[in-house]
Parts: sequence; C-alpha cells; structure tokens
Amino acid sequence: MRTNTTRIATAIALIASLQTLQAQTPAWTRDSQDPKATEVWEPVPAKVTTTTYGVAPSDAIVLFDGKDLSQWQGEAGGDAKWEVKDGVMTVAKGGGIKTKQSFGSCQIHIEWRSPAVVESEGQGRGNSGIFIMGQYELQVLDSYESRTYSNGQAGSFYKQHAPLVNATKKPGEWQTYDIIFNAPVFDEKGKLQRPATATVFHNGVLVQNNVTLLGGTQYKGLPVYVAHGKMPLGLQDHGNPVSYRNIWIREL
Repeated sequence: MRTNTTRIATAIALIASLQTLQAQTPAWTRDSQDPKATEVWEPVPAKVTTTTYGVAPSDAIVLFDGKDLSQWQGEAGGDAKWEVKDGVMTVAKGGGIKTKQSFGSCQIHIEWRSPAVVESEGQGRGNSGIFIMGQYELQVLDSYESRTYSNGQAGSFYKQHAPLVNATKKPGEWQTYDIIFNAPVFDEKGKLQRPATATVFHNGVLVQNNVTLLGGTQYKGLPVYVAHGKMPLGLQDHGNPVSYRNIWIREL
C-alpha cells in the first residue's frame, strides 16, 4: 500500500509539471494540446473490495470482530481484561486497553454505546475515549442531553477541538465514528515538521473537518508534541461501562 508521503510526492510532482506546462503555453493555444499530456497512468491504485457501510473493506485490519480480545492488551501490558459478550466488548475494571499492533496515519471505523441507564452527568456520563496513536483522544461521552464543556463532549478532540455539531444518539443506542487521521511528522532530532490532522464523522455527520491537532491530549495545561513513531490505538477506562463493537483500521 502506498503511503501518504508517496501520494503527496506524486501530487506535488504532477502539480509542478502542470504549472510548468501552463506557464510555457499561452492560454489561447491550450485547445490544440494533446490531452494525453495531463494523463497519469502510474502508479495504479490498489483494488479494494467493499460490501456495505461499516463492514471492513478487504484491506482493513479487523481489531475486534466480536469474538475475543486477541488483538488487544492492557494499557500497561498483559492481557486485556474487558468483558466480551454477545459480540460486544465492554469496559471493565482493570484499566484501559490498547492494540498489540502500532499504527501511524490511518482510517478508523469504530462503533460505541454509552450505558442505557443514566447514572451521572457531564464528564461522568458514559465516558470513555479513543486514543489515536496513544496520544490524541477523540472523546466518547453521552452528550445526548447532558451539558459539559464543549471541547470535552462527544465528538471532540479532548480540550482541543469542539465538534461542529452534536450528533449524539440516545443513551443505549449504537453510534459510529469514522476517522481519517494523518500522523504528525518529526525530523531526526525530534522537531515537529508537520502536525497531526484529523477528520471525523459521528453517525455519518461531519464533526471534525481536517482539524490540526496541537499536540497530545492533556487533562491539565496546554497540549504539547513529544516526538514519537507509530503507536497503538487505545481505548480508555473512565469507570463507565461503555461498550464497543466492529472496530477496524486501514493504514494509509
């Protein structure tokens, strides 16, 4: 699979060649040009098969198929302790979990459900989180009819970007996040060259539109970047029995 860097380099080369061609050719003569001059035939995009929305495409890595936690471990290592029942995994005592495999830029599909029985408000109401590369938290929260700070509600990048709209469903209903994440780039000395960016659809509604992340998620203080490579995807234990299902990822 081609990387983002390869795609970007190809696009830049094409744009540069087109700009050079246009600069050398007066606009009134373009109609006489061979259209093949602007055709790109290589590389050929890899073929991916799909069926219906939410079903993992052929090139995806399935992280949870409802059977077991074989792709996961505890956040401090060891076995993942969450409950698996009826095709669903649910937060249980013992801390968060993370994937055994590490990822960089990616597309993520994940389905989650806050508890049907409401027992708290604000940040105590169906709280969990999706930690992309273990650093950048997309908030999971029951924000259907519960007020909290806007950059901490469902669909937010925690304490960085509030969602464009609140697309949260009722407690106990299944919800989806579809995420496009571009990993940050650091040079050989650990200096940030390009920050992370992300786009998120919540239940099919755009809630984060190619936002720039300001660093890793922080509960206190401002976010900061610390150089890192590929990292696991993490799911947070915030003390609420939030459930997950149908999790898959495509490396970009």
